[in-house]
Amino acid sequence: MLTLRALWRDETGAQLVEYVLLATLIAIVCIVGVTAFGQSVAALYSNAEGSI
Repeated sequence: MLTLRALWRDETGAQLVEYVLLATLIAIVCIVGVTAFGQSVAALYSNAEGSI
């Protein structure tokens, strides 16, 4: 029974889970940003290329 109690209170993997959640959130923000601004940035580069 002591082993189950010690296993329940063990928090060694908690930091890993937090880092994975943070990395996932950053990836989602990047994907949303590229999706939202991708077409306008592509048009901006296309216009700059045409003027050169």
